[in-house]
Amino acid sequence: MSSRIFISAALKSSGKTTVSIGLCAAFKQRGLTVQSFKKGPDYIDPYWLTQATGRDCYNLDFYTMQRNEILSLMHDKSVAADISLIEGNKGLYDGLDLDGSNSNAALATLTETPVILVLNARGMTRGIAPLILGYQAFDKKVNIKGVILNRLGGSRHESKLRNVIEHYTDVEVVGAIHNDQRFDIDERHLGLVPGHEDPFCTEKINLLAEAVTDQVNLDAVIGIARQTSALPAASADIQNTHPAKHIKQPDIKLGLLRCSAFGFYYPDDLQALEAAGADIIEVDPCHESELPDVDALFIGGGFPETHMDELEANTGLRSAIKNAIDNGLPAYAECGGLMYLARSIKWNKNQCQMVGCIDTDIIMEKTPQGRGYVQLQETEYSPWPKPESWNNEPAGETHLINAHEFHYSRFSNSGNNTDKNVQFAFKVKRGTGINGKFDGYIYKNLLANYTHQRNTWNNPWAERFIKFARSVKTS
Repeated sequence: MSSRIFISAALKSSGKTTVSIGLCAAFKQRGLTVQSFKKGPDYIDPYWLTQATGRDCYNLDFYTMQRNEILSLMHDKSVAADISLIEGNKGLYDGLDLDGSNSNAALATLTETPVILVLNARGMTRGIAPLILGYQAFDKKVNIKGVILNRLGGSRHESKLRNVIEHYTDVEVVGAIHNDQRFDIDERHLGLVPGHEDPFCTEKINLLAEAVTDQVNLDAVIGIARQTSALPAASADIQNTHPAKHIKQPDIKLGLLRCSAFGFYYPDDLQALEAAGADIIEVDPCHESELPDVDALFIGGGFPETHMDELEANTGLRSAIKNAIDNGLPAYAECGGLMYLARSIKWNKNQCQMVGCIDTDIIMEKTPQGRGYVQLQETEYSPWPKPESWNNEPAGETHLINAHEFHYSRFSNSGNNTDKNVQFAFKVKRGTGINGKFDGYIYKNLLANYTHQRNTWNNPWAERFIKFARSVKTS
């Protein structure tokens, strides 16, 4: 189905995430099959969107993905849906580059998706018209088809804004949302509280659906979505650029730690692991005291610091994981997983013991220690086999891995982690990593990063990790 809309905003924190969640849930309540997408690197918003639609949300990111890859992924995942919704990040025209090549506007243009702007209209009246007109005029290729006014002061405020917009612009007001506590989702240092940690997640999504149904013209939004044609990804030349997919029979039992402390996993990464031959076995480190018989271990990111008492109390699993890694079990950890594998975590004057495979104590700070996009260059110590595609790159060029990081923690002895006794898999060309110079701490067959990798055409890390686990198993 080609129906799709792009929910963006003029500024960050305008309410586009809660509006997107409410729209997805309201569409689903109407009996529509809804496919959601999120621009940029993010784990938390996609979790809420997944809960709202009942289908995995997928990230679309210019920094880590090729443009053809974005189109191909969107086509593959939306083909069976009645309507697709892309939630933007930041403002419509915000991005890394001066030319806006990685902005929300660029993604809307690439996917030929009409935009609905969510505008924080608090305190605004006549000034909303030049704002809308400016956004329309700035890039004529961006198809702004509607606005949703958010955080209105009341019916009188709404009436004034509708009259101004109708008089000065040709943009349709498809929603007007008054100040409403139903749209409040608690925040923490990494953004919204993950849905799986919110005890009222389902209830809150239902309230958002109710609020959107009451205050947004869903028929008008669906009408805008249906003005789209087939995605460009449907064309043969783009489809043919996709690497061949060879789905292997599962032969590697992959333990995956998942609970409210560890939930940062991209669904297409997990699918890529399975396609590479992984049989994923989930383990709850907050409640399960034994490690199943596995051939490898994957510990993703999350918030171990908020659950460190529970993690410390589970001495059985901590000991089992340490023994397994000490004895050569292939393991991969990202950010929160890295923290869990360290000796301890110290946060708010409290300190709890963790697994102890990584020779450091983790300190939680009040400000980000690493934030944003990362670029890595592999060192000679990288344990995973290189993909064949990298061998076809021009001579003399070193393959660089684009990824992202967002962490408030640091190694307590980060200044000592460049000595000859520590090996790192990556040099950090952009970003922070472990100590500003390196990332990818290596111990036995463990690789642990602050960096979050994304399995993409340029970085097929999932296949590399499973191949490494397979080689260790067979040897």
